[in-house]
Amino acid sequence: MAEAHSEARRIGEVIRQARVLQRRSQKEVAAALGYHQSKVSRLEGGRGTEDIRVLRAVAQELKIPPQQLGLATSEASAADPEADDMHRRTFLAASIAALATPATSAAAHDDLVQALLPGLSLAGTDAPLDTTVFRERVGAARKLFYTCDYAELERILPGLIADLRLASSSTTDNDVLSALLATTYQTSTSLLLKQHDQGNAWLAVGRAMAEAERTGDPVVLASSVRVQAHVLAREKHTAQAVTLVRHTADQLTGSYDRRSPKDLAAVGLLLLRGVTAASGGGDRAAAEEFLAEAKEVARYVSLDRPDSWANFSPTNVALHELSALVAFGDSGLALQAARPLMRRHIPVPERRAALWVEAARAYSQQGRLSDGYQALRIAETCAAQDVRRPAVRDLVADMAARDRRRTLPELHHFSRQLGVPA
Repeated sequence: MAEAHSEARRIGEVIRQARVLQRRSQKEVAAALGYHQSKVSRLEGGRGTEDIRVLRAVAQELKIPPQQLGLATSEASAADPEADDMHRRTFLAASIAALATPATSAAAHDDLVQALLPGLSLAGTDAPLDTTVFRERVGAARKLFYTCDYAELERILPGLIADLRLASSSTTDNDVLSALLATTYQTSTSLLLKQHDQGNAWLAVGRAMAEAERTGDPVVLASSVRVQAHVLAREKHTAQAVTLVRHTADQLTGSYDRRSPKDLAAVGLLLLRGVTAASGGGDRAAAEEFLAEAKEVARYVSLDRPDSWANFSPTNVALHELSALVAFGDSGLALQAARPLMRRHIPVPERRAALWVEAARAYSQQGRLSDGYQALRIAETCAAQDVRRPAVRDLVADMAARDRRRTLPELHHFSRQLGVPA
């Protein structure tokens, strides 16, 4: 398994080097192949190598000798129909290895994955198995996510999951504990998605949905559906994500002035996930419809603190509108939308960082690499760990690769700091 993972990483590096030597961005190569940029990003990271047809298309586009990607030559493949099947099995194993052991893996990551597996006897933390204490611990975990302290969050989640599972097996207060477990699994899913570990995110969201269904609480279920839609959208199943959000939201909308803030925040965040999924899939009409509904919900609730159960407010709606504009390539409109937000106090670090990262993407779309670099440095001051997640590192590497004359040495230095030299 380790050899397969190493081979997948080697192939990813061959693809990256070929692209950089041709002075092409991930987006340019992806467009030529008919894919989204994230497809090329995953391949360069050693993921997604299970499809030999994709590898052959990449080899042809970047003029890479097939054997350098572990492929049989065209002649060998024609002479031996089983050749590609053998390679397909090899690369499927490599893809699974890359999924199970992401590049950012560490002891804390392994512990979290182990905690998500079913049927294991987990070691707890010896903390009191008290519902009030659990509420505080789950709230503290959510705060770590919103303040982008991902390393500490990953460290504490396994013990929290173990304690909650132990308590739920030895008490009659199961609905409350299931709700807290669902929220903890939701937080785990969000963290894994930040790390681009979609494989284990599927595992976490499955646990979240199971606990949410046990509670019968529509708020907890809506929150779990939201993270499930996020996983679907990340894997480019955008139509399914939009349908899932639409179906769930239809059961929860209406009478906003009579609902609790917690209910409204859950509905609002679900609608915002619909915005993200629809814009990622190029469905402008659906994105605008979800945005309009989210704005209506935001008239009645504003939870905008790192210690909130959830963070939903008019500011968060505006940030998702900005993100959608960037996704649609409307960089000018995106920067217009970003400017008033740049002057607004945004108390949640994760949301502040998101503003400046999206601004950087918009600047990058316009070829304004210097402005994009400055926006990323501001994002770093908001949440240093958030800027080091794979999606932002890919953006920095792409920007540096496009600075072909190296007119921005500070951008290249920043890229090297993040471990992604272009």
